[in-house]
Amino acid sequence: MPSKVKLVADSGSTKAEWCLMNGKEKRSFFTQGISPYFLSGPQITELVRAELLPQLNGTMPEEVFYYGTGCAAPQNAQLVQASLQAVWPGAGVAVNHDLMAAARSLCGHEAGIASILGTGSNSCYYDGKNIVKNNPGLGYVLGDEGSGAFLGKKILQYYLYQTFDDEMRFRFEQKYNVTKEGILENVYRKPLPNRYLASFTPFLSENRGHYMIENILEDGLNEFFFNHIYKYSESWTVPLHFTGSIAWHFRDILEELCHLYELQLGKIIKNPMEGLAVYHEDEK
Repeated sequence: MPSKVKLVADSGSTKAEWCLMNGKEKRSFFTQGISPYFLSGPQITELVRAELLPQLNGTMPEEVFYYGTGCAAPQNAQLVQASLQAVWPGAGVAVNHDLMAAARSLCGHEAGIASILGTGSNSCYYDGKNIVKNNPGLGYVLGDEGSGAFLGKKILQYYLYQTFDDEMRFRFEQKYNVTKEGILENVYRKPLPNRYLASFTPFLSENRGHYMIENILEDGLNEFFFNHIYKYSESWTVPLHFTGSIAWHFRDILEELCHLYELQLGKIIKNPMEGLAVYHEDEK
């Protein structure tokens, strides 16, 4: 019996990756991200038709598995589901949220702690089938410990409070042509301030080894462990898995923290798609 043609999507608000699976053959495609907070149903349908369908070159999926930002809210999941169903009326369309994408990608059918450390941060205990526990995500103002937005905020605090030494201050000003007024304008008045804050994290990668940079990284990721990982009693009995750009680029610190706290480190991957494709390939 031939395998069904499946389309798996992992979408943030800026970029979406789509993996077309036809038997053992897998091909990835990219479009703009889809956020049900910013796009209407017709706009989502039009985006997929305009950007994805030409790349699929007439191939019609029989099953669509979509994971995306904002889809934890039932009304948003329903909006995306209806929008995709309009593109592929004959396909089965299942919509889930990005934390489930991380859990299925990282843990497969095994129990584990799945964490996202990207622009924002989130975590859950996954029992191999369902997300059983989820520490509340409070967003970049109150939470998002260990995320790009959180670390970017720390960089700006070090700069604006003149905590950076002369060397770091010089390097920061050479890389970023910013003023206090411009920073405050972007954070408090312009849209997507979390993405603006996260845009400063490359400065951390470029200046590893300086004690102030290491302090920002270690303190920020330690706060994620303290406020999230520690809240799951299962953290001491199952592997800890991580996905996202921050997790990937600073995986050495995650390894150190797991060793320090005697926790079992599992996988660290940059994005969930590879694991998601395996999960749905195994699913009959």
